[in-house]
Amino acid sequence: MQQPFLKIENIWHSYGTWPRTPWTLSSVDLSLQKGELVGLLGPSGCGKTTLLRLIAGFERPSRGTIFLDGNPIANSVNVLPPELRAVGMVFQDYALFPHLNAWRNVCFGLRRGEDTCRAEWLFELLDLVPFRQRYPHELSGGQRQRLALARALAPGTSLVLLDEPFSNLDVEVRLRLRSQLPRILQTCGATGLLVTHDPQEALAICDRVAVLRSGELHQCAPPCELVDQPATPFVGRFVLQRNIIPLDTSGDIWSTPIGSIERLNDIPINEASQLMVDDQVIQVRPHPSGEALIQSREFQGTHWILSISIGDHVLRVRQPLEELVNTGDRCFLNFKPGGSGIIFPGAIPCTL
Repeated sequence: MQQPFLKIENIWHSYGTWPRTPWTLSSVDLSLQKGELVGLLGPSGCGKTTLLRLIAGFERPSRGTIFLDGNPIANSVNVLPPELRAVGMVFQDYALFPHLNAWRNVCFGLRRGEDTCRAEWLFELLDLVPFRQRYPHELSGGQRQRLALARALAPGTSLVLLDEPFSNLDVEVRLRLRSQLPRILQTCGATGLLVTHDPQEALAICDRVAVLRSGELHQCAPPCELVDQPATPFVGRFVLQRNIIPLDTSGDIWSTPIGSIERLNDIPINEASQLMVDDQVIQVRPHPSGEALIQSREFQGTHWILSISIGDHVLRVRQPLEELVNTGDRCFLNFKPGGSGIIFPGAIPCTL
């Protein structure tokens, strides 16, 4: 089996002394193959940027080891300085030098007298040639982002860390740049780790997606596997925006607040505690005496997405445009016949 280009082995990190300060990362294992683009996905504060800073050399792990191309670059005792790692970093705010023009920004990481052919090539590759003499404040957001990427790649960087690089861009520029990123990295022969909190961004362009929550890695898999086989309820809820519903497993029929499913005899009852379903398998029946309440609706072009409360739970439900309902309406909910779901723990498929 091919040796991982980047290997993160049992990494723990805290910004203080544990237990006084909680773990920012706990027992994280992650590997990247050479040439891969892996997305690091999770909500704000889950440890994504901290993991990038550990790989870049700006932080020291409390436990565990980080390897780059088979060589240890960080553990709790020894940390290789950032300038010796051949790791480039693209920040959310670009972090360009305001007093240097575009050309000098890109060449900043080169050693004195080093050949600038690669920098010239990157200017061509990233369509920056017309802006060579401009300063960062004279560039648009998309141009600054491409400049930051060129600067990260100019020294022959083999690994690029991207910390939410598209979050400050408008929608059109963001979509264009993110679709170009895999080709740019592949052309440069670079491996990429992309931090984002946007599931659609990660699923759209990454070879694999690693999902982080509260410092713990829940799953790392290709986008199709993540969608078809989410490992935990959090992956289903955060990445796929699916509904997580409590499951009462007492009796021959397992029940939920919106309907029942047949009991699966090969599953221990005490393990079947939650049911995950997507927004298309729930049916809405408006009725003044309904136990569910439509809290809001969002127009999605081809359908509505309704936010519906029932008891202590709020569900996302897809509704056809022609079946108009209004905020504040009451309704009954039930599963559509023939739909499917997943039972947790265990990620066990079931029929509704």
